[in-house]
Amino acid sequence: MDFVTIGLMALLGCFTGFMAGLLGIGGGLIITPFLIMLIPHSVIPADHIVHVAIATSLATITFTSISSVRAHHKRGAVLWNVVAAVAPGILVGALVGAQIAGFLSSFWLSLVFAVFVGFSAFKMFSNKSPKPDRELPGAAGKFGVGTIIGVLASLVGAGGGFISVPWMVWCNVKMHNAVATSAAIGFPIAFFGTMGYIISGWNVQDLPGWPINIGYICIPALVSVAITSVLFAPLGAKVAHSIDTKPLKKIFACLLTCLCVYMLRQAFLAY
Repeated sequence: MDFVTIGLMALLGCFTGFMAGLLGIGGGLIITPFLIMLIPHSVIPADHIVHVAIATSLATITFTSISSVRAHHKRGAVLWNVVAAVAPGILVGALVGAQIAGFLSSFWLSLVFAVFVGFSAFKMFSNKSPKPDRELPGAAGKFGVGTIIGVLASLVGAGGGFISVPWMVWCNVKMHNAVATSAAIGFPIAFFGTMGYIISGWNVQDLPGWPINIGYICIPALVSVAITSVLFAPLGAKVAHSIDTKPLKKIFACLLTCLCVYMLRQAFLAY
């Protein structure tokens, strides 16, 4: 990869790291489409570019989520009992989701990604208030939700914040706690999803080997994005505890809408 591409990936890491700390998202909804644009087809064949972008996005979230959750934990905002109850389901869901992705074509992966990016944008735009008596479900319910989050997040290369934050707010968890807890939930999603993509991409033909790729993970892209995202995630977490995030969520929702259109275009081209 040339220095310009690496530099652009580093800038992508700055932005996504900041947004991960600010809104509790893993950043994958942003990272994946831009990696599709930035990873040269001379390095990764076009038939595998979406799989590699999603897998590499998950791998970067492994590092970003650690940095983000440390910053939120220092402020006592993480609901660790919720994380512990949801994590087992996430483990199962993330591993299963990565295996499912390995069997899907670029068309279907792009389409699934576009649907959930669009859904996330809609939820951010609507910002409906939950019923005051609604609470988080019991242990079985949290396991089930964790499994769903793990599968969907693994399929689209995201940390799960596009589902977990709205779900917790819907259950009357305070926004700052939902953002912080979502950041903590993002680590098991990213870690087990990454392991799944390494396994599912291990024997795929036409993919370059080490040191360019390990399974579906593109090492140069991972390093370029992860380093800067880790540095900027604590800054986003600091800002999250000092401002009203509602106006920023509207702007972010507009960006997600644009990315939804882009991924629909990718699906059309891969059809």
